[in-house]
Amino acid sequence: MRFAHTNIVSANWKELAAFYVKSFNCKIVPPIRKQSGKWLEKGTVLKNAQLEGTHLLLPGYGKNGPTLEIYQYKHIENQNFVAPNKRGFGHIAFEVENVELVLQNLKANGGKACGEITKREIEGVGEITFVYARDPEGNLIELQSWT
Repeated sequence: MRFAHTNIVSANWKELAAFYVKSFNCKIVPPIRKQSGKWLEKGTVLKNAQLEGTHLLLPGYGKNGPTLEIYQYKHIENQNFVAPNKRGFGHIAFEVENVELVLQNLKANGGKACGEITKREIEGVGEITFVYARDPEGNLIELQSWT
């Protein structure tokens, strides 16, 4: 058994995928997915399900590493931004060398800071520097660095 992917449903999959490529050096894994049909309806429990999108290879792994799957359904239901303490999937995290520089790059690519860069000693583990941010569609991202 191994971890395969995490999915983000996007209002504009091409723009969101470009953000993750530019901000985190993710790589597109062909082919571009264009999926629909009874099999997708059965698996998703969505009538007339149609989607398009891509998988992005996450940094720090080989060519068979886990991916970030960014899909855009033909019919999307909007929702409010999720607060960091809401039940369910909360955020994705990237371990980076320099939190401040990656946050600047993230903001230059259309993302936003969600909190302030913070440092804290975690006994027995080390010092973490971290901040929460949001991608251009409001999904939470944690940037962290350990020493």
